Amino acid sequence: MLKIDHLTKTYGNKKAVDDLTLEIQPGEIFGFIGHNGAGKTTTLKSVAGILRFDKGTITIGSTDVAKDPIAAKKQIAYIPDNPDLYEYMTGIQFLNFIADVFGVPADVRQERIRRYADMFELTAELAQPVSAYSHGMKQKLAIVSAWIHAPKLILMDEPFVGLDPKAAFTLKGLMREACDNGAAIFFSTHVLEVAEKLCDKVAIIKGGKLIRSGTMEEVRGDESLEQVFLELADSEA
Repeated sequence: MLKIDHLTKTYGNKKAVDDLTLEIQPGEIFGFIGHNGAGKTTTLKSVAGILRFDKGTITIGSTDVAKDPIAAKKQIAYIPDNPDLYEYMTGIQFLNFIADVFGVPADVRQERIRRYADMFELTAELAQPVSAYSHGMKQKLAIVSAWIHAPKLILMDEPFVGLDPKAAFTLKGLMREACDNGAAIFFSTHVLEVAEKLCDKVAIIKGGKLIRSGTMEEVRGDESLEQVFLELADSEA
C-alpha cells in the first residue's frame, strides 16, 4: 500500500529525514515512533504530497507521489497533529466540502457522516461554525472528514493528542476496522502504550534515520516497547 524508498529531505544543512526506507502492506496499522524532531512529521507530509523531498521515491499502491500527486492524494487521508480547518464553515459544510473534493455520492456521504459523527458524539454540533469548536471537537471533525471517502491509506500525526478517552477508544476501533477492510494506516505517536497495543508493525526513527522496524514482536522482543525505545535512543545518542 505504501513504499518509501531511500527518502531524504534536507532543511538547509540538516537532514530531517536521512535515507529512509519503509514498506506498509494492506491491512496493517503501522506505528512511527521517535522523539520530537526525529523526522516523523516530515516523513508523513512527504507521503501526503505536502512537502517536496530531495531524494528517493514514495509510492502509494502503484502511484508515484512525485510523478502523479493528484492520483496519489485521491487514495489517502491525512490528519495533521493540529488540524487547520476552514473555521468560517459549519461542521456539516466542511464535511460536505471534503466529500465534494473526493467525489463521494450524496447517499454514501450522508450515511457515513451520520455514522461517524454519531460515533464521536459530534452530530449535534455539525450546525455550529468550526470556529466555535474546541480543539478536541476539531480533532473529531478532522477524523470524520478523513474517513468520509474510505481512503486506502490513512496518515495521522499524533492522532490521540487532544482526544478524550472515549473518542480515543472509538478511533482505535475505526483504525482496526479500516485495516480489516483492506486499508492501511501509518501514524506517528509518542504514546508508546498505544502503539504497543494497537500496531501490527512499528518503526523507530532518530535524527532522521530509521534505527529499528518490524512486527511488534520483532522490535520489542522480551521487553516493553518503552524499554526498547529508550535503550535504542540512548545507544544511538
